[in-house]
Amino acid sequence: MTRIISGKHKGRRVKAPKKLPTRPTTDMAKEALFNIIRSQYHISSLNVLDLFAGTGNISYEFASRGSQKIVAVDSNYHCVQFINKTAEEFDFETIQTIKSDVFKYLERASGTYDIIFADPPYDIPLEEFEKIAKLIFENQLLDPDGTLIIEHSKQTKMDHVTHYVETRHYGGNAFSFFVWPESDEEE
Repeated sequence: MTRIISGKHKGRRVKAPKKLPTRPTTDMAKEALFNIIRSQYHISSLNVLDLFAGTGNISYEFASRGSQKIVAVDSNYHCVQFINKTAEEFDFETIQTIKSDVFKYLERASGTYDIIFADPPYDIPLEEFEKIAKLIFENQLLDPDGTLIIEHSKQTKMDHVTHYVETRHYGGNAFSFFVWPESDEEE
């Protein structure tokens, strides 16, 4: 069971069925992550892409804080159904779900997002973590002032991936941050 840590639905608990193949972001890590995001963005003005959305934990947090649009992508039918059910129950009209393999989705997606959050299974090969960032930047899905955040185990190293900025560790979890390079045209 997780809880929404801030916003309109602060304190509400979300209890996902045990059969879902997920590993929700811990409350401690989620709180730290949203403190970082809040220090850089007005969360209520964000368009968010939540990849490997699982139970929708991160999507609910953005929705509770009033984000404009949240697209939650997951390949598991039951995860997508659970997100739809919870979004309806909490009146989160800004959450849209897409049942798709994340890599296939990234190959054909259009539009840009202020925040792209990816929480793939920790046991996927490193090349697939790298492919997430590669597809997002190649297909220009991240807003020029946006941030890609990939959650992974603390053993996974992402500092060699293009557009990498930093990694923050919270217990066994880590968040790596990626942004477009600053333009040299600023004068």
